Amino acid sequence: MKLSHFSFNLPKELLAEFPAENRDESRLMVIDRKKQTIEHKMFKDVINYFDDGDVLILNNTKVFPARLYGNKEKTGARIEVFLLRELNAEQRLWDVLVDPARKIRIGNKLYFGDDDSLVAEVIDNTTSRGRTLRFLYDGSYEEFRNKLTELGETPIPKYINREVTEEDAERYQTIYAKEEGAVAAPTAGLHFSKHLLKKLEIKGINFAEVTLHVGLGTFNPVEVEDLSKHKMDSEELIIKQEACDIVNNAKVNKKRICAVGTTSMRAIESSVSSQNTLNPYEGWTNKFIFPPHDFSIANCMITNFHTPKSTLLMMISAFCGHDLMKRAYDEAIKEEYKFYSYGDAMLII
Repeated sequence: MKLSHFSFNLPKELLAEFPAENRDESRLMVIDRKKQTIEHKMFKDVINYFDDGDVLILNNTKVFPARLYGNKEKTGARIEVFLLRELNAEQRLWDVLVDPARKIRIGNKLYFGDDDSLVAEVIDNTTSRGRTLRFLYDGSYEEFRNKLTELGETPIPKYINREVTEEDAERYQTIYAKEEGAVAAPTAGLHFSKHLLKKLEIKGINFAEVTLHVGLGTFNPVEVEDLSKHKMDSEELIIKQEACDIVNNAKVNKKRICAVGTTSMRAIESSVSSQNTLNPYEGWTNKFIFPPHDFSIANCMITNFHTPKSTLLMMISAFCGHDLMKRAYDEAIKEEYKFYSYGDAMLII
């Protein structure tokens, strides 16, 4: 398959700027691969597709306020700093993106906050927009991290062309987020409300939690026609024994195992044994899933509607079947489903 197979016209007005009023009242498209059918539901109807002993695999990563605004020394130019990952806690070294990048060189200092209480020095260039910063702050590590949280902004995607609101801090986060480290939300999970999770639990559905700290690499455009030549950025992944036991037990009992989101799917596909069971894992993954791909663990998945030519769309094509996926996306555009992070959802069974 080539990059051009994943191109389609997405009307701008279908990119969701705000979340649905209630998490579980987004729309839900249900695709049955066996019957080749497409149905239109509400997200809370998802409960009707699961029974006692089935498993939902949830990515419990937590988004941190990764977008900061500082001023360059001398000129006072406003610079956006997007925190990607911490490189060294002791030295307070961070891998970041800066914008506008052309103004930021090694040796420059950036000042943050009204009182300039946080300062960063540029110590390396990593890519055209990437820099390594050393933060300078009078205080303990805990106080430093609190300062980053205080000054940082919820990193809603750039295409959402509006100011960040207080609501974003809550809504651009799953209700089961626990492990801080993501710079983008695992968006399929945003549709679950506390009420819906409780109802699923009462029905006997089990939850297996994995942690994949979503980086911006997930959204990097694919720029090669031959998909096998695309390189994914690495993201940190933790799968504990407890999650493996829940998933592998469901597999033995031929239950429905549902990956909630492309990040959960990447996580489990990154740590499969030769017997096609889930293994514990702690490390990094740069797995890129595109057609054809044999999925080893999950037999259904929940996902949002993705943008053209994205790696996320390629995974959905591999799981759903390319022709059925194209039919579903044509239908989604016709029925005016909302796309991307705050958009509607799809259940593929």
